[in-house]
Amino acid sequence: MYTCYILFSKTLNKFYVGYTGDDIEDRLRRHNSNHDGFTGKAADWELRYSESFNEKSTAAQREKQIKPE
Repeated sequence: MYTCYILFSKTLNKFYVGYTGDDIEDRLRRHNSNHDGFTGKAADWELRYSESFNEKSTAAQREKQIKPE
């Protein structure tokens, strides 16, 4: 199972769109940890939306549909 998801950070006032094959709660914890990368700039990411897919390619395609150009 794969999940396409949208996160929001109040600190940054920004959304983040991604997909994962991992458990979404584990993935959210990693986004909120201290790490390099865009989501590492804040530790208050909240899950705002998610969709589940059977195939990785479908989740990746949905992520591209959601992300602004």
